[in-house]
Amino acid sequence: MEKQVGIWIDTKKAIIVALEGQKEEKITEIDSEIENRIYHNEESNKGTFTGSHQSDSETKFDNRKKEQMDYYLKAIVNHIKKADYLYIFGPGKTKLKLEQKIRDEKSLDKIKLKAVETTDKMTLNEIVAQVKDFYNPLLRKLDLAHRL
Repeated sequence: MEKQVGIWIDTKKAIIVALEGQKEEKITEIDSEIENRIYHNEESNKGTFTGSHQSDSETKFDNRKKEQMDYYLKAIVNHIKKADYLYIFGPGKTKLKLEQKIRDEKSLDKIKLKAVETTDKMTLNEIVAQVKDFYNPLLRKLDLAHRL
């Protein structure tokens, strides 16, 4: 049975919706620990100097943020390793970074990336509906009719 996965992602969290068969769905939420720019009292200086080398607090922040993004994307990749099909959507550029990570990861070569789309912020129900509509528009209509 094929496993279809949809991921809504931004810099704060990723919602992973996995569909197997006609009705089964598994929803996983992964929170990122990526820092946004926060100014501290110590950051008002121009960095520190050691001889002729300057260590800039902004460079340290950027390096730390890059490491946090890499850790976040690896956590997502670990959840989708058994997927057959993948659909990525969300606001911002994080979805593009995830797409590149998936393309670079040799162990994910068997996953067929179906689409990467830009969407706005969404509720959990909207995310699940988006994934169901993407893979099978009729499946969602049947599910809604069954709930009535």
